[in-house]
Amino acid sequence: MNQCYQNYLTFAASKKVFTKKIIMNITRTFDLLPRYKAQFRTKDDALAGKVDGKWVKYSIDDYIETADNISYALLKYGIEKGDKIATITTNRPEWNFLDMGIAQIGAVHVPIYPTISESDYEYILKHAEVKMVFVEGQELLRKIEKILPTIPTIKEVYTFKKIDNVKPLAEFVSLGKENSIPEKLEKIKNSITPDDTATLIYTSGTTGTSKGVTLSHNNFISQVLDLYHIFPVDDTSKCLSYLPVSHVYERTNLYVYQYLGVSIYYAQNMGTIADNLKEISPEMLTTVPRLLEKVYDKIVAKGMKLKGVKRAMFLWALNLGLKYEIEGKNGWFYELQLSIANKLIFNKWREALGSKMRVIVSGGAALQPRLARVFTAARIPVLEGYGLTETSPVIAVNSLEKGGLKFGTVGKPLKSVEVKIAKDDEILCKGPNLMEGYYKDPEMTKEAIDKDGWFHTGDQGRIEPEGHIKITGRKKAIFKTAMGKYISPEHIENKFVESSFVDSLLVVGENQKFAAALIVPDFLFLKSWCAKKGVKCSTNAEIINNPDVINRFRKEVAKYNNSFGSYEQIKKYKLLEKEWAIETRELTANLKLRRKFIFEKYNSDIEGLFK
Repeated sequence: MNQCYQNYLTFAASKKVFTKKIIMNITRTFDLLPRYKAQFRTKDDALAGKVDGKWVKYSIDDYIETADNISYALLKYGIEKGDKIATITTNRPEWNFLDMGIAQIGAVHVPIYPTISESDYEYILKHAEVKMVFVEGQELLRKIEKILPTIPTIKEVYTFKKIDNVKPLAEFVSLGKENSIPEKLEKIKNSITPDDTATLIYTSGTTGTSKGVTLSHNNFISQVLDLYHIFPVDDTSKCLSYLPVSHVYERTNLYVYQYLGVSIYYAQNMGTIADNLKEISPEMLTTVPRLLEKVYDKIVAKGMKLKGVKRAMFLWALNLGLKYEIEGKNGWFYELQLSIANKLIFNKWREALGSKMRVIVSGGAALQPRLARVFTAARIPVLEGYGLTETSPVIAVNSLEKGGLKFGTVGKPLKSVEVKIAKDDEILCKGPNLMEGYYKDPEMTKEAIDKDGWFHTGDQGRIEPEGHIKITGRKKAIFKTAMGKYISPEHIENKFVESSFVDSLLVVGENQKFAAALIVPDFLFLKSWCAKKGVKCSTNAEIINNPDVINRFRKEVAKYNNSFGSYEQIKKYKLLEKEWAIETRELTANLKLRRKFIFEKYNSDIEGLFK
């Protein structure tokens, strides 16, 4: 029996005792708070965030008290059921306080990404008819202060951090404390039904179109009840949260953590994740593939710098991990070698993630199977899942239960979710996780959800014999060449980014004679390669124009082209000197490619590929 599965069985056995203690049913998101207080041991870190370099922790009593005071303050302002309240912030405990405080009075939380443009903010705030806005600090306030006077529905703006001439959140909480009306709050809470709208989430959109997705309390709670059993954690565990809380993926995970009594620690930013992992030693992390790719690339780059026997041992362990199969399918001799590799090499990988990591759940984009294999071989199981904002978001996910994990798939559908494959291979689903609809857009809602209640995901895939779903492409991304051949660009892109030399890649070629690509090199790895080869380059521009680098990429592209038919192969490509990022808008908040934006931004480069 393999170690990861054995560890899961051990934990599951102990968890049976844990689950027997459940004493409260939950039907609304805010039901999680009294359940948490009644269910779990007293601790000072239900939530934690860093302020001035130190962890500031909040107990469940602090959490409940602050959420209640926020509810009272909202009522004092005349906020009623159905009114929209917006938050614009990075990850921090204040977001949770507001989320629950808003939910408890039946208002609708509109979490907005902190990385969008001024025009996007203006559209969302106006379209949602937002009544109040809570902003993290000066930097984000600056993004919206010019447009605030043009939005008549907004009554007030508060900031988490103290800023001159702007009311701080602490003052808002104090206002609630001074106007406490627990009997009225309890009456309002009792009037809120599971089908009432809990949130309005505007999708960042890979095509540039922003849609308001309305989700109910029941949408989220159905997810919690479907997902909690696959998380091998309990109230003694910690998680590190870094994905944007404004995105439904991390938000649902936070609700699951609270259902399980897990302490939630918020990473300061993307750059501090490695340090934060070592500081708190979490048992669980939810992520997107891009972070795992970066971690893997750094590990490989560091290993390649080793000399002699140490380097040989690293490469031996790495190659062993890349061949990993679940449930001991490689045989006893492989498992023996793997146990040695885990003691000598992979233990360092676990230390880098805090030493206690039980599982990493990956979603938001396609995960390279080799990453899931090698991390799972290193006793850091990686479970890939799949879903959309419209499905709250999880449709399917792998698990550590017997038969629950299959590399290269997004797992089996959740228990309450039905999935079928249409004639054109599109994935359709229905269930209690399905959105109420698109806000103020019944026609678009009808396009997405057919008369029989099936939601059309826009993704293509198939169901494997064991029941796992395999994604094969995105319907809207598929294009046809001038030769009449259909190409799924994401299928090609996902293969090419397996290369240590490639950070991002966009395949183009609609109505052209062949497929081409824009390639963003992995400059961290490439600089290490240049140093090893004695190639002297100081800037990214010099690197991509160096003859040795150009020749190396020619070989790399040829290597990965061998995985595809002749009409799918990349015939021409252009290396770009600037990395794609959320801030420069090539990536969405959950790190997917903004295809339409990239097409427009690099239009001349793309046209040049076909001249």
